[in-house]
Order: sequence, then structure tokens, then C-alpha cells
Amino acid sequence: MGDKNDKGPITRKRRTTISGPGGATLKQANGTRTDACDAIEAHHSNGKSKDLKAQESATPTRKDKGKHEIINERLSCHKLQESLLSSASGYSNYRGILNWCVVMLVLSNARLFLENIIKYGILVDPIQVVSLFLKDPYSWPAPCLVIVSNVFLMAALYIERRLSVGTVSERFGTLLHTANLSTILCFPAVTVLTVNSITPVGAVFALGVYTIIFLKLYSYRDMNKWCREIRHAKARTLSRSHSCPTVQRSNGSAVQAQVSYPGNLTHRDLYYFVFAPTLCYELNFPRSTRIRKRFLLRRLFEMLFFMQLLVGLIQQWMVPTIQNSMKPFQDMDFSRMIERLLKLAVPNHLIWLIFFYWFFHSSMNFVAELMQFGDREFYRDWWNSETVTYFWANWNIPVHKWCLRHFYKPMLKRGVSKWAAQTAVFLLSAFFHEYLVSVPLKMFRLWAFMGMMAQIPLAWFVGRFLRGNYGNAAVWISLIIGQPIAVLMYVHDYYVLHFQKS
Repeated sequence: MGDKNDKGPITRKRRTTISGPGGATLKQANGTRTDACDAIEAHHSNGKSKDLKAQESATPTRKDKGKHEIINERLSCHKLQESLLSSASGYSNYRGILNWCVVMLVLSNARLFLENIIKYGILVDPIQVVSLFLKDPYSWPAPCLVIVSNVFLMAALYIERRLSVGTVSERFGTLLHTANLSTILCFPAVTVLTVNSITPVGAVFALGVYTIIFLKLYSYRDMNKWCREIRHAKARTLSRSHSCPTVQRSNGSAVQAQVSYPGNLTHRDLYYFVFAPTLCYELNFPRSTRIRKRFLLRRLFEMLFFMQLLVGLIQQWMVPTIQNSMKPFQDMDFSRMIERLLKLAVPNHLIWLIFFYWFFHSSMNFVAELMQFGDREFYRDWWNSETVTYFWANWNIPVHKWCLRHFYKPMLKRGVSKWAAQTAVFLLSAFFHEYLVSVPLKMFRLWAFMGMMAQIPLAWFVGRFLRGNYGNAAVWISLIIGQPIAVLMYVHDYYVLHFQKS
């Protein structure tokens, strides 16, 4: 009985029937698999792996893409594109060509300079520069003229003070200002023409100072007049001038008070404006926070260096060329005249470019930094000028602002047409160009005046028929060729007038 009840684990026999292709059946007993089952599973796994491989082969890898690109490059090496120098290509990086032009310019001018040294020797004489300003070391007419200009500054200030308190009427004040401004232009001209001891260079310096004072005092008069008109409409508080303010301290920082009319009518305010690098007067000039000493020293070094360079180029290169140009002009040899003109054009233009950088960048930035004058826009990108009018409006910003503010816009408000106003601006500029040349040379030939008036038809022609690079080239040609023509005309007439008989 015990044997019957004590039974071991019961194992069931399972029958597995697998229908193969031939209808054979396999039986599995006691839970063990036959080889046929393994074969079937292997068959299914092989089928899945083949599907995965098929999918992987259907999606190209990076290597396959690289192979296809290499094959395409071998089969095709051309595509639709323009040449770089064609305007349709849109290519604009010509830095290498610009460097090449600079190298060629330096080499060609170095050859000309070496030829000049071999032909004439060293002509640079710094002592001769002093004789250009002074004939007699004990007679200084040009500096004396500059000192006398303070009389006209004080006259303008006291006229404005009388106008501000109402002791002088507007009409009488305008008459006094007109007399003062007219005297500023006439007095130095008469002095230069009558005093024989003044040199042409010294006369140019003195007349240039008086011309600047004239433009500044004209702006000074206009600005104060506008302030009186505003004051009549609305009362304003008085304070000290911000143009040259009294610096106060508040918590360790400088505080500057704003000015209102007539608090600006002080000596300090007027003389700050006289020395500031601007021609347009304001009650509150933009001011920089501090004086940058390194910037100031760099500009001072540039001023001294380029001044010496200008003197050297004029003495060594330009003067001999001008002297050799006199005989072709006397003989009216046109081929030689054109050759001399083109030979003079290179040093004249180079000197003009150096003078522009020396005056408008180095000198004016030096003065502005020293006086903490904030507006440093003394020029714009005139070298990209595509029209003549754009050049004249951007190469000398202080004069352009003055003409726009005190001459052009007031004429438009009075009903004058734009063309007539622009012509009047060129007439005014032509007058001052001739004033600064003919009076110091003590001869009146109107070459500078006609040269400036010729800018009107030139501006019309360039603006009408030339655009883009062609207009820019026309502007450059007028600058390179036009200036030496005027220089040769004046030098020839001066030579005939003073040295031909001797």
C-alpha cells in the first residue's frame, strides 16, 4: 500500500504534431524538444534577420552618401555661376586688388621721389618756413592782425548784452552787427593790401582767422536772436553757461548746469565758442566726460609729423614742378602745359589729402579733446561721393552745417527755390575762396571764384548722366585735375606780375 500511495512526480506526455510539407508528424515525450523545433525557430530567426538587412540596405549610410558625392563629382564638375569680376556675381571682396593698388602707388611715387632727389638734391629747409610768415623779424603784421580781432569779438558780445536787456532795438542791433561783421572782412583785407611787410602766407593765415570769426559771430548773432524770440513767447530762468560751465561737486561727481538765455552772454562762453572746433553756436554744447591723454598725445604727434611732411613735400616736390611750368605757359606750348599739369596733379593731390587728415582729423580732434567738445563729426565719407553735391556736403561738415543752418534754410523759409538757394551757397563759397587767395597775393584774377562756380554745371552733369562708380570717378577726376589748374593759373600770374621783369 505504501508503495501504491507514494508516487513520484507525475509527468504528462504531450503530443506535438507538426505538419511539415510532407505531412509527417513528430512526437515529443517527457518535455524534451526535438531537433525539428530548433530547425523551425532557426528558420524564423533567419527570416527576421533577412528583413532587417533588407531595411538597412534600403537606407543609405554616410559612407554611401560620400561615395555617391564622389561619383557625382567625377561625372559632373560644372554648375550655373557667373565670373567673379562680373557685376551679376555679387562678389565684392576686392581687398587684394586694393592692396595691390596701394603697393603700386607707393612704388610709383617712390620712383618719382627718387628721381626728384637725383635731379634737384635736398631742397627741404625748415628755416625757410619762418621767412614765409615773416619778412622782418621785428615786424609781425599777421599776428598783430589776429590779436586785433578781439575787438570785434567784444563788440559782438556787448551788442548782444544791450539787446538782451532791451536798451537797443532789434533793428538798431541788426545794423550794429552788420557794421561789425562787414568790418571783420574789410579791415584785414585793407591791411594786407596796404602793408608791404606782410607775406602772402602770413596774410592767408590772418584772413583765415578773420573768416572763421566772421562765420562764428554770424552764428552767434542768429542764435541769440532766436533765443530772444523764444523768450518773448515763454519766460526762461537764468543760469551760468554750460558751454564753459563752473564745475560743481556733488557726491564726488561733477555736475554741470544747463544754460538759458541771456546767461550765455559771458566772456568765457564766447571765447569757448571761438576756440571750439565748430562754426555753429549753441547755448549747451555736447561735452565729453574727461580728457583722454593718450588720444590727445596721438593727435599731437600726428599734427607735428604731418606738418613737417607737408612742408617737405611742398619744398621738395611741388615748388620745382611749379617753377618748371612757367616757361611752357609763357610760350603757350599746350602739350608741355598738359604734361606739367599732370605732373603737378600727383604731388598737389597727395598734399591735399595729407592736409585734409592733418586739419580735419588730427588738429580738430586735438582741439575738441582738449576742450572736451563732444561733437566730433568733422567729415563724412566724401571719398564715396557719387555726385559733386554729396562731396561738398560731406567733406567739410562744420562749414556745411553753417551754410545749412544760417544760409540755405533761411532762404527756403523766405520762399526761395532750392536751385536758387544752392546756387547762392556756391556763390558764397566762391567769394570766400577768392577772398582767401586774391587778397594775400594782391592780385584779382577770379580763378578760384570761377572754379567754384564751375561746380554748378559739373554737379548737374554728374547727377544727370553719371551714377555709381562713374559718378565717383568723375568726382575724383575733378579733385585731382581741377586744383592744379587753379594753382598753375595763380602762380603763373603771380610770377608774371612780380618776377618777370627782374
